Amino acid sequence: MKKNCNLALHIVLTSLAMLIPQLSSADWYKDQQNIMGTVIRVELFHDNASVAHAAINDVMSEMRRIDRLMSPYKPNSELSQLNAHAAERAVTVSAELFKLIKLSLHYSELTEGAFDITFASAGQLYDYRKGIKPSPAQLQQAVEKIDYHHLLLNDKKISIKFATTGVRIDLGGIAKGYAVDNGIALLKFKGIKHAIITAGGDSRIIGDHKGRPWMIGIRDPRKSGSIKGTVPLVDSALSTSGDYERYFVRDGEHFHHILLPNTGTSAKALRSVTILGPDATTTDALSTSVFVLGPEKGMALVEKMEGIEAILIDQHDAMLYSSGLLTQNKPE
Repeated sequence: MKKNCNLALHIVLTSLAMLIPQLSSADWYKDQQNIMGTVIRVELFHDNASVAHAAINDVMSEMRRIDRLMSPYKPNSELSQLNAHAAERAVTVSAELFKLIKLSLHYSELTEGAFDITFASAGQLYDYRKGIKPSPAQLQQAVEKIDYHHLLLNDKKISIKFATTGVRIDLGGIAKGYAVDNGIALLKFKGIKHAIITAGGDSRIIGDHKGRPWMIGIRDPRKSGSIKGTVPLVDSALSTSGDYERYFVRDGEHFHHILLPNTGTSAKALRSVTILGPDATTTDALSTSVFVLGPEKGMALVEKMEGIEAILIDQHDAMLYSSGLLTQNKPE
């Protein structure tokens, strides 16, 4: 998946006793597990311990299910099987995977190709842990395969075919947000009214923090463990994409995993993008898109979208805010 356990967000929670004096500590339940290549964290309030633990377990099980379905690193996942065979023939997929890939193509159209799940055609050539990058010849060949138009979807047969060989897709720019939203749906079904689910840089909140907003911190891209600012959120979602999540430095150059589709090289205009919106699937896709688009085009996209706000950190470490946040007083 796109982001590893080096969290794009740091959840800043004031003492529960200070924020929620009317509740006992028994009302607070939380757990975290390593799933989907990142840390999944669930925190919720409930007056029944059995219900709370069952709800958290259900969320973790759903995260594991989606990972088994959509991980590009698990050879038997449905996504991996699609990558392995779709250049040869149309591959029938589950309605769930088909729907998310189709939604990804919607964001490709919306962003004029900035969001493109075929980026993995070049992305697979990088190894950020070992500091390996493709040669210019390898990269040039791979970039020719990056084009969401190479994905041929058949709505009637629920099948997908790649128009050419060498195409590879990765849902890392949207799958974690989708998983978070699924987890929130499970909690709501169980009657949970106050909770947060975080998967790497993607978070979604139900309700408030019992009378006060949840405070979400935006990490300083160049100072690990340091916070640039905090955002108060109620019943909403937030996603952050940063150039510090998966990267290496070679000969003074910073290589990271958010690639420009037209070159297969790392996007350089921004260090961090935080998107606020109604659901994590949307904010996840848009945080990647805006990072690729850069500050001017990225912010222009945000300003056109109702209910979406953004906080950008550029290469000069300046924080840029969408107009809605400026009107509401920008985060502290």
